This record gives sequence, C-alpha cells and structure tokens, in this order.
Amino acid sequence: MSAFKIALVQSRAHKEREENIKEAISSVGKASALGVNIVCLPELFLTRYFCQSEDTNCFDLAEPIPGPATHRLCVEAKKRGVFIICPLFERRASGVYHNSLVLIDPAGEISGIYRKMHIPDDPGYFEKFYFAPGDTGFSCFETGFAKIGTLICWDQWYPEAARIASLKGAEIIFYPTAIGWRTNEDERSKSTQLEAWKTVQRAHAISNGIYVAAVNRVGFEESGENGGGINFWGNSFVCDPQGTVICEASGKREEIILAEIDLRKLEETRRNWPFLRDRRIDAYSELRQRFIDNNPST
Repeated sequence: MSAFKIALVQSRAHKEREENIKEAISSVGKASALGVNIVCLPELFLTRYFCQSEDTNCFDLAEPIPGPATHRLCVEAKKRGVFIICPLFERRASGVYHNSLVLIDPAGEISGIYRKMHIPDDPGYFEKFYFAPGDTGFSCFETGFAKIGTLICWDQWYPEAARIASLKGAEIIFYPTAIGWRTNEDERSKSTQLEAWKTVQRAHAISNGIYVAAVNRVGFEESGENGGGINFWGNSFVCDPQGTVICEASGKREEIILAEIDLRKLEETRRNWPFLRDRRIDAYSELRQRFIDNNPST
C-alpha cells in the first residue's frame, strides 16, 4: 500500500489523569472513524507537564510498560483496528524512569518501545531530574503501511537522530512533543522559537527524503511559582519529503489533524534529490567527537 492516513491529536492536558486518558481514547475513536491507520498522541499526554519543577513526588506519576494506560489503549487499538503511538512516563524500575512511548498495533499488542534519547535541562524543562537517557537507540518500526521512526520532543532538534532513523528505513518520523513559551518571553522571542521549531523538522524531512509529523500539546500550564508557567504553542503539523507543510493545527485549540501519506512521493523525491546516495560515509568519523578543537598541536 503506497498511501495511508495518519492522525495527530493536539490536546490540552487536564489536571486529572482519568480525564486525559478518556479524552485520548475518544480522539482515537474519532480519528478511526475518519479512516486513519496510525494515530499519534502528544508527549506525556497523561498528565500536565510536571518537569517545570523538581519534585520527587512526581515519580508517583510513572507507570510500567505494560501498565494501566497501555492496557486501555491496547483495547482501543484492537477495537478500532489502528496503530496508536502512546507516549508516557515509564517506571522501568525503582529509581529508573524514562520519557518513553509505545507503539500499539491493531491486534491490541505492544509492538515497539522507544525511550527518549536526548534529555533537556533548561529553565522550565528540568527533565534530567526525572528521566534517564534512553537506551533503545533510534528506533524504526514496521507497520505494514510504512516503516516509521518514533522520536520524542528534544530529539527533534538533532539531525543525527533523524538521519539514523532514516538509514534504518523510516519513511515517516513521528515527534510527540510538549513545547511552548514561558510566561516572561516577548513576542519576538516567541515567533523566533516557533519558526525554528518548524524549520528544523522540515529540514529533517528534506535532508532525508521522508515525511515528518510533529504533534504538540496546547494550553497554559502553571508552574506554581509567581504565576509563571508554559503556554504550549500547538501548531502540530505534517510535512512531505520536500518539506512542504501539508496540514497544520492552530496554536490554541485542541484539534485532530489528518494527513495522507503517499510513499510514491518519497520515491519520487529521493530519485531527484539523492542525498542518501551522495553521502560521504568515509568522511564523517569526526561526528563522534563532542567538539573538534582546531588548536595546532604543540
């Protein structure tokens, strides 16, 4: 099958976990009624974004894989006959937690797990306190419709991650995301950040000749400190292998956006822009260095 449909669920996180899981299940049902084959939920959709502060009590939000949320979504995937990309806070063991996702197949089984590889530690995004770096590598999964790469949020800024997923055969990369502006940022800074976010992911699509699908949350979530917080900017989108945006959500509303993925477009693009063919794989060993010091040796 060269063409299939995907859905991105851009949602607002509620304070109650049960409300979030029910809304996710409802969104999967609505998307499947529109004939989609793969549904992707946002990063850490089960809760509000707790990484705005460091609080050991938040480790109670984590759950194992498989666990309560994956069980309910496995039931829904089987009922609807769709793949679901389900991101969650994984409790791997006592004291070992990951920012993860699972791929649930139409048989209601977990067919893949990915653990976020790049972990940020920035103002309002204190993820290194909560998450161990992933150890699954940059995953690529077969769905029967396409081979898909599944990366998470901060991973989306790294060309190496997109490249490796593409070299493993990914024809579309999904990026579940939770990103927004902090309350003290001015309008120019906001615009610059949003455009950079879109541009870097479109660039991954172009340089690898693949589709890219980024799904973000929306809405303001307070940090509990002096009225501060993050306003998640939405703008979930899908772009084709030439970087053309083929569907995009707003910056403020909860939405389900749909896109048709036609793998013939991927083949056509790579024939005319054969970036993978022309890579100088003999000349890239320096990429394994943290930084290349050019001081002359003494």
